[in-house]
Amino acid sequence: MTARAAFGWLLAAGLTVAGMAGAQDAGATARRAAALLADAATQLDRADDASDRVRALTAVVRAYEEGLAALRDGLRQVIIRERALSADLDAREDEIARLLGVLTSIERAPAPLLLLHPSGALGTARASMMLGQVAPALQQEADGLRSDIADLTELRLLEEAAAQSLAEGLLGIQAARLALSEAISDRTDLPRRLTEDSAQIAALLNRVDTLEAFADGLGQMPAAAGQAILDLPLPLPVAGTVLRGFNRPDAAGIARPGLVVAATPGALVSAPAAGTIRYAGPLLDYGNVIIQEPRSGVMMIFAGIAEIYVEIGDVVVAGAPLGLMGGTQPTTVDFLRDSAAGGGTSRTETLYVEVREAGRPVDPIAWFAEE
Repeated sequence: MTARAAFGWLLAAGLTVAGMAGAQDAGATARRAAALLADAATQLDRADDASDRVRALTAVVRAYEEGLAALRDGLRQVIIRERALSADLDAREDEIARLLGVLTSIERAPAPLLLLHPSGALGTARASMMLGQVAPALQQEADGLRSDIADLTELRLLEEAAAQSLAEGLLGIQAARLALSEAISDRTDLPRRLTEDSAQIAALLNRVDTLEAFADGLGQMPAAAGQAILDLPLPLPVAGTVLRGFNRPDAAGIARPGLVVAATPGALVSAPAAGTIRYAGPLLDYGNVIIQEPRSGVMMIFAGIAEIYVEIGDVVVAGAPLGLMGGTQPTTVDFLRDSAAGGGTSRTETLYVEVREAGRPVDPIAWFAEE
């Protein structure tokens, strides 16, 4: 089943099953995810012929990421609804058994026998009146049970049918990321600005022991020319959720002047704004770090990237790919399990984001749109 077909089904289930505002949200999410995944597959086929293949593949990866995120949200709502229905039917097991027993006995009893009563005509009349009052309620209960069972069956079929769409989407984004990495390695060099000599940076790395000290030392070197106008808030460099805010301590009680953003494994890290890359590479125990200068006196620090696409001195445009997060590509089973567990938050990579103005850290929330 294609992504569009699977989500057409999800849309129908979301709109007819929940019967509340959440169902409308699930339907809208499904419709958007279907369009994104279908467009991503089409763009991936066309990217080889694009004049700017890097830009085309960047758009493909983002489309796949957004589509898969929407798919996870839609499936999570479906699974929640399916579990609620199952729990409700389990809780009503005795009631349902009695209802089915009554309905079965009524259907099997001969019609003349139903009209007789041991106490005579008056008893028969009273019984008929009682049956007239009970029958609509029994019918309503039977109709509700029939609807719930039909909804449950449809939801379970939907979960099974989604597996093929998930497999296609996960394979598609994996292919897009690989193609983007190859396109990055094949492209001509980016324009460069006059920047620090590599020997200066090497010397700085040898005499600092913290990220803050390195950023301060880097800020004292000649800055890139220009005062770009930044349209705030900027998008986060990676699609994800902010786990920890500015100066908020972690489980070990350590507070850092930046954000910790949870992202899916292999997520694309992009430049929030145009600017010059002041540093790109491993730094202390932070893993790979990229420091971008969008304008003189402002530095954005991104730490925890697995694969880096840029070099010191590169001039990048807003949205340009900077690198990829680490982690293992989830399987279809992992994807479904994480959706059931709460939207996939059990399998994440973390990116540290810091903003410094005139050498001092500031709250990044003032710069970025929190997602």
